[in-house]
Amino acid sequence: MQKKYFSHYREPLANLPNLAEMQIQSFKWLVKEGVGEILKEFSPVLDYTGEELALEFLDCSFDEPKFDENYSRVNNLSYEASLRLRIRLVNKRTGEKKEQEIFLADMPIMTPRGTFLINGVERVIVSQLARSFGAYFTANISHGKKLFGAKVIPSRGAWLEFETESDGTIYVKIDRKRKIAATALLRIFSMEKNEDIKNAFSKIDNGEISFINQTLEKDSTKTADDAYVEVFKRVRQGELATPENARELVELMFGPERYDISAVGRYKLGQRLPALASIKVKNPRILNKEDLIVIISEIISLNNNPLAVQDDIDNLGNRRVRSVGEMLQQRLRIGLARMERTIKDRMSTSDLATVTPAQLLNARPFAAVISEFFMTNQLSQFMDQTNILSELEHKRRVSALGPGGLTRERSGFEVRDVHPSYYGRLCPIMTPEGPNIGLINYLAGYAKINEYGILETPYRKVIDGRVTKELHYLTAFEEVRHKIAQAGVSIDKEGNILDEECEGRSNGQPALIPRGGIDYIDVSPQQAFSIATSLVPFLEHDDSTRAMMGSNMQRQAVPCVRPQAPLVATGMEEKAAKDSGRLVLAEVEGIISKVDASSVTVRSGKKDKTYELVTFIRSNQSTVIHQRPSVKVGDKVEKGDVLADTSLTDRGHLALGQNLLVAFLSWGGANFEDAIILSDRVVKDDVFTSVLIEDYTVSVRDTKLGPEITTHDIPNVGEERLKDLDEDGIVRIGAEVRPGDILVGKISPKGESDLTPEERLLRAIFGEKARDVKDTSFRMPHGRKGRVVGIKIFSREKGDKLETGVIKEIQVEVAEMRKVSPGDKLAGRHGNKGVISRILPQEDMPYLDDGTPVDIILNPLGVASRMNIGQVLETHLGWAAQKLGYMAVTPTLAGATETEIKEELRKAGLPEDGKVKLFDGRTGREFDQKVTVGMVYIMKLSHMVEDKIHMRSIGPYSLITQQPLGGKAQGGGQRFGEMEVWALEGYGAAHTLQEVLTIKSDDVLGRAAAYDAIVRGEPFRAPNMPASFHVLVNELKGLSLDVELKGVESAPEEIEEKEIKTKSRQKERFEEYIEAE
Repeated sequence: MQKKYFSHYREPLANLPNLAEMQIQSFKWLVKEGVGEILKEFSPVLDYTGEELALEFLDCSFDEPKFDENYSRVNNLSYEASLRLRIRLVNKRTGEKKEQEIFLADMPIMTPRGTFLINGVERVIVSQLARSFGAYFTANISHGKKLFGAKVIPSRGAWLEFETESDGTIYVKIDRKRKIAATALLRIFSMEKNEDIKNAFSKIDNGEISFINQTLEKDSTKTADDAYVEVFKRVRQGELATPENARELVELMFGPERYDISAVGRYKLGQRLPALASIKVKNPRILNKEDLIVIISEIISLNNNPLAVQDDIDNLGNRRVRSVGEMLQQRLRIGLARMERTIKDRMSTSDLATVTPAQLLNARPFAAVISEFFMTNQLSQFMDQTNILSELEHKRRVSALGPGGLTRERSGFEVRDVHPSYYGRLCPIMTPEGPNIGLINYLAGYAKINEYGILETPYRKVIDGRVTKELHYLTAFEEVRHKIAQAGVSIDKEGNILDEECEGRSNGQPALIPRGGIDYIDVSPQQAFSIATSLVPFLEHDDSTRAMMGSNMQRQAVPCVRPQAPLVATGMEEKAAKDSGRLVLAEVEGIISKVDASSVTVRSGKKDKTYELVTFIRSNQSTVIHQRPSVKVGDKVEKGDVLADTSLTDRGHLALGQNLLVAFLSWGGANFEDAIILSDRVVKDDVFTSVLIEDYTVSVRDTKLGPEITTHDIPNVGEERLKDLDEDGIVRIGAEVRPGDILVGKISPKGESDLTPEERLLRAIFGEKARDVKDTSFRMPHGRKGRVVGIKIFSREKGDKLETGVIKEIQVEVAEMRKVSPGDKLAGRHGNKGVISRILPQEDMPYLDDGTPVDIILNPLGVASRMNIGQVLETHLGWAAQKLGYMAVTPTLAGATETEIKEELRKAGLPEDGKVKLFDGRTGREFDQKVTVGMVYIMKLSHMVEDKIHMRSIGPYSLITQQPLGGKAQGGGQRFGEMEVWALEGYGAAHTLQEVLTIKSDDVLGRAAAYDAIVRGEPFRAPNMPASFHVLVNELKGLSLDVELKGVESAPEEIEEKEIKTKSRQKERFEEYIEAE
């Protein structure tokens, strides 16, 4: 299908980077440099005396992975490679050197798509957005005056927090302990005399308050030793402080072993305090005297400046992205530190003459740290594989949560809000709804992470009103210094800007900029948005909350059997599909010589290259990953052409949904509240049919009484039930299975138990021994059906690694074909979501005057209040595109205008307003008003009714409250809560209510009695006390209240007498009252 580009669409001024690049580059850095860096840090390891042995780490190397990716996935193994280390042991006494290469650990290796395979499951390491290392200046308001302070945050080591008191004294807290005067800290950094300190600040400290003099007055220390002791007292409260041990501790605290400001911290210090950038320091990774002088000077100058403001910690220039390489390196450092301890212990106990390097090394803590990182870290996540877009966006996710980050509960509005510095770096639209809103973000399409982990975005350089070929990536702080025009300005072929004044940003604020004053220009109108948001056409006409829902719901679209590319696209579809890593692309040009369902062969010159295709693989979310050839024998292909589509692409374009003919119409209340009416043509033609593959795992264990056995000879099961099992009791591939069918026949030994009278009778008659096994077969769960498509058997005999006590493990894969049905959730790309309420016969659907019935009816009331007008424009343009036979490309923020859409409708022979006469399919009568009709792109989401529908007739009860459990997974019931009780009270339905609150819920005796009564066909007896009342009584006892249930005090006859007496007394009183009146 040809494409038609709309509006002021021109090629972006820069190409999109590879969308999974941040993951891949970060891991490459770890393998090439990161591991070597930490080995250098720890090398050499000396013994406790430092005079006998030294163990040096020379270099490390990775072997080739043991198994390829496909084999690892099929056999539930990790895709990993061995890390080997060359070490040298030097005996310092004799000068003898021994070298050895040892195996350190198995390290998971990244797949070409930027993911990891751990035990056969794909995982993603999400990047973390954390506060950058360096110095930040903060302000507190005291008595109406701003008082400035500073925080110095290192990569590791003690934090320093400076603060100014209202009298002008500057204090510092070390590692959040009690404060000391800032001048005491300077004395430690070799500025012992008061004169030295005063001279260092003489140029700056000349306001109305002399901050340094005030601080010196409050400073109780006079010498460096005093200062060391003061710091020691604060850091180690309660220990004896002598100048010697105090000096030792403080020098260790700020020495290179314990303190590291890191390259990033040094860069940020230089950026925030330009005075430091020009000073050459001996060791840039630790704090120096010059750093402290400049930081305190800055605090003084901020205090003296009435217009000064504190640093904005939410600015992206002050936050950095920690990717997989850096996070894994940090964990490896911990592993090496644990290893170092064991090496030192072994050095002190080994025989110096005979010891070898390998004997000193115990690599177990190192390997443990790696597996812990991949298995339990909060940022190592089970990959979202609902579709290829959700895969791609998961790799581009940036989270403020995780170890060393924020927590959901303690994050305020400021952190969650969109900041102006997000432009071109993080998407302002896409973020989850709920408690994580604003804490989890997604990279914008063009964003890039620099060597310091700071986010940058590209701009084209403009010189004298002409756009040059130079591309500069700028951080948030660099960007503020320039005047930047937006991408929509008019440019001629030579790159000259035609507008006299352009809209843009000056100092980070919106402004009109004269042509000569422009420094840079945006590369694309889509620059600010993530990939999913860039896939929404006419985004500029949608309200932001609906745009967010539209972006998020595209990640939940389920692959349909026949994918269809959208008629109204944004131009981002091809890039998203290619960078997902799921398409098969030609590596060389040539001619297709052979095609079948599992491979494509390309002949280039005399060589044949065969590309194997992936067929029917289950994804993490049970959807299907499946590649199908998109070429024929004899086709010519260029390098980079698409040879095979995946389950969610159409001719190399991302295809998340289907194009349907829509009418915006109220239809007898059946599409009330966002409900959707669908034509049964959609069901018949398998438009929204999807395939799900569930896998069920059965473990065969060794029990105390003996091993379990898989067999088709199962006690008390009829022949009909066993027809699909082989002699091992495993279901055959291709078998149709329904709820309750046996997938794996399994029997377990049971203990010698007393026989029931029936069994005794049988044994007496037939004389056969009762088998002492019980049926523990694995049966298909409720609400599940399908066809068996795969079986994997792992057993100890074959050498597979299994849990302790497991003899073998059987995995059965069952594929289920799901047609669309009432209750399924559908959605468009504009946040217009709804649930199917009815599927009508095609002949009952409203039809156009040429007899064409519409496919879907949406409620027009769902548009106005939601303010997502984009769907209406998409409907109009989609209809014109379908009639004229092209794919309309209308990019975000630079899309087709209303005038152009009208023009296209006219060309297609349709009314300019997109409204036509529509006839009721049931009566044949014309509707009173004209109706908006057109083509709209609709996705089927992963919330399907078959996964949610649930009934309970019998099921488990909670042990504590004796009430039925909640939720489908537990086979629970629906909670009849307080408000539902009020509803029944309102209707006076006393018996129903009593039943619901007692025998249907937690009246244990009443339940049993009711069952008994039903079996015997008798009426129910009165209910008893609910168990939750006993829970209440116990709760009151827990509050030290003695509760006794007295019950009924007197016999029933007495009650009657009492009641009669009371009633007659009341009557007398009433008569007395009447007489008195």
